[in-house]
Amino acid sequence: MKHILSCVRKAVDDYNMIKEGDKIAVGLSGGKDSLTLLLALKNLQIFYPNHFDIMAITIDPGSNTFDTSNLETFCKKLDIEYVIEKTNIKEIVFDIRKEKNPCSLCANMRRGALNDVAKKHGCNKIALGHHQDDVIETFFLSLFYEGHIHTFAPCTYLSRMDIEIIRPMIYVSEKDIKKFAKTNDLPVMKKTCEVDGKTQREFIKNMIIELSKSIPRLKACIFGAIQRSNIKGWEKQNLNY
Repeated sequence: MKHILSCVRKAVDDYNMIKEGDKIAVGLSGGKDSLTLLLALKNLQIFYPNHFDIMAITIDPGSNTFDTSNLETFCKKLDIEYVIEKTNIKEIVFDIRKEKNPCSLCANMRRGALNDVAKKHGCNKIALGHHQDDVIETFFLSLFYEGHIHTFAPCTYLSRMDIEIIRPMIYVSEKDIKKFAKTNDLPVMKKTCEVDGKTQREFIKNMIIELSKSIPRLKACIFGAIQRSNIKGWEKQNLNY
């Protein structure tokens, strides 16, 4: 936890993610990333100079195999408020729309549901478990499939919802999260998505793995380039509170 927490604290400080009195909803998907983030923020609460509250929200896509019982137990042990929002996202995306490339629509619908629930429970911020590898993969996805240089920002303010999205794990590698989740026996849910492992993101992930065999510092170089670029939202703030 020490390494994960150190990276999270640095990201929070660099981009002024948490202010006094914030109520933060953690999007708890049940994957290793969101579970690690929830535990990290719970530990950060203990010593961070700005007081903040956290709760966890899971968006149930409507799959018959989506079992949140272990997540409920996990949140109860941490004494964290936990809300499960049941939706019919799976039915809309796969049965009604029959999307050939369902990821974008599914993600948008899940985000919309998460934003609505967070606002309903008085949260002014939502924390997502995106990590350093996600930043790099999204950069390549935008470059290869959309034709522009872009990746998600550490902090994004949604003016229509009056809520801010924060990503405290942007300095944490996926490898470190996998190790942490296994070492601490986190209750990672089995993936239920019908297209898991067959997406454009999976293609990009495998491409980076192959390139890294010849260029060991590839990820560090790309992430550093993103930080030094003019990509919107990546300017370090380092503000005094």
